Amino acid sequence: MPLNEIKGTLTRRLRRIRHPGTVPSLQEYHSKARKPGHLRLLSFNIQVGINTQQYRHYLTRSWQHVLPNARRIKTLDQIASTVSDFDLVALQEVDGGSLRSGFVNQTEYLALRAGFPFWYQQLNRNLGKLAQHSNGLLSRYRPGSLEDHKLPGLIPGRGAIISHFGNEESPLVVVMMHLALSHRARNLQLSYLKDVIDQYDHVVLMGDMNTHAEQLLNNSPLKNSALVAAHAGMGTFPSWRPRKSLDHILVSPSLDVQRVGVLNFPMSDHLPVAVDIKLPDSINLIEK
Repeated sequence: MPLNEIKGTLTRRLRRIRHPGTVPSLQEYHSKARKPGHLRLLSFNIQVGINTQQYRHYLTRSWQHVLPNARRIKTLDQIASTVSDFDLVALQEVDGGSLRSGFVNQTEYLALRAGFPFWYQQLNRNLGKLAQHSNGLLSRYRPGSLEDHKLPGLIPGRGAIISHFGNEESPLVVVMMHLALSHRARNLQLSYLKDVIDQYDHVVLMGDMNTHAEQLLNNSPLKNSALVAAHAGMGTFPSWRPRKSLDHILVSPSLDVQRVGVLNFPMSDHLPVAVDIKLPDSINLIEK
């Protein structure tokens, strides 16, 4: 069901670690059973299903940012098969149902195909029938609350989805975002988000952050936070030669990172980031 139906009133409350292990292939995640008290996280910029795999595709496939392509649904089906192994998925560059996507709400489509009972689409840049630039959330667990935040910046159109899971006294707070390209705008957005998360002990930040983990944790408003980069140094962009680490899952020290990795799944110009965390005993997630 759409999270829109259960979230209620939106509110505006809003170091690095050693790698305990990596995920060298997608098959490893397929082969592992879910463990009680664990949460499998995935962040993926899907580039509206364009499937860019070479630099020249930015030119030859650029028309797909405006017009529909018959292969896009096949790409979405492949993405759905991959995200189905996870519990909580942050999606960036999804279309909310315009001409270019064949009027398919891509977040809803992936939720249905991958069997997620809860999903939410955050529309950040509305170009009418031409494009519906959005972030997306897929969840196997019912959030206690959900907040839709428009992020500050020189150019409007960036947002964050903030969801709370578990008990109200000590919740797991998950922030899904797609940050700006410019350093100045990105720092404005991170400063805004830091003010939101400072009051919580168990926090996950996940999404396309358009900069490296070192920059985020050492030279941004997150500098004095306790957050750690679960997969620092692993490249995610471009997917065919991943030299830059732009996509991240940052976590509080209270969340025990069991496995991390960048999946070898080049269905976009970004690779997806996967993290398996063990939750504190105080956090009880609610299914359906």
